[in-house]
Amino acid sequence: MSDIILETRQLTKEFKGFTAVSNVDLKVQRGAIHALIGPNGAGKTTCFNLLTKFLVPSAGSIFFNGQDITSERPAQIARRGIIRSFQISAVFPHLTVMENVRLGLQRRLGTSMHFWKSEKTLEPLNQRALDLLAQVGLDDAAQELTVNLPYGRKRALEIATTLAMEPELMLLDEPTQGMGHEDVHRVAELIKRVSAGRTILMVEHNMNVVADIADTITVLQRGAVLAEGSYAQVSSNPEVMEAYMGTTEGQLEGAH
Repeated sequence: MSDIILETRQLTKEFKGFTAVSNVDLKVQRGAIHALIGPNGAGKTTCFNLLTKFLVPSAGSIFFNGQDITSERPAQIARRGIIRSFQISAVFPHLTVMENVRLGLQRRLGTSMHFWKSEKTLEPLNQRALDLLAQVGLDDAAQELTVNLPYGRKRALEIATTLAMEPELMLLDEPTQGMGHEDVHRVAELIKRVSAGRTILMVEHNMNVVADIADTITVLQRGAVLAEGSYAQVSSNPEVMEAYMGTTEGQLEGAH
């Protein structure tokens, strides 16, 4: 099997004459944590929406495990094992933490709509749900109502529900957005931990997180690839520094 799990070739998206993503060639290595960064309006989220088929490309191709998936629908992409964090996020605040993860497991098994089944038939899923909660440090909160969780732990729960879908490629969209320093560090460590045996592609603004955990970084500007490489390579690239100085002074020095 190829070392490249995901590849885009000349990926382009135009909206009524505005080019949001322009001829993006992306190669994501199997087993890596790959970060997409760039100033606001760089096209990062549009790129994610193209990969998960919430948007149709204007031009270009997308390959997953060597197969052309450009024309596939979101459900087909998910069945292949490409799972985006918000697709399975903890959107049931009045279910327990355990129940939220169990719903992710049911979706994987194709039984998510079996709400009329008795609680007993779902018991075999409980141990797997607890194992997943242990991975993200939430096993102590299994019976807690999700609405009561602090923000950082809710994001950890989203990662657990995403893991329940057994992703081969996890797409994390701004996983530390809106978090305080302590939660940022905890979630970054969590992402590093759950990346074992998986590939992660993430959009992230926090340069400390990117510097700490990303193997490869692709910098987008105005929808096009500006630079790619390790954090050391991209952070010392004059074009990248110039692009960032126009947004947040000193962001590439590790500022939040």
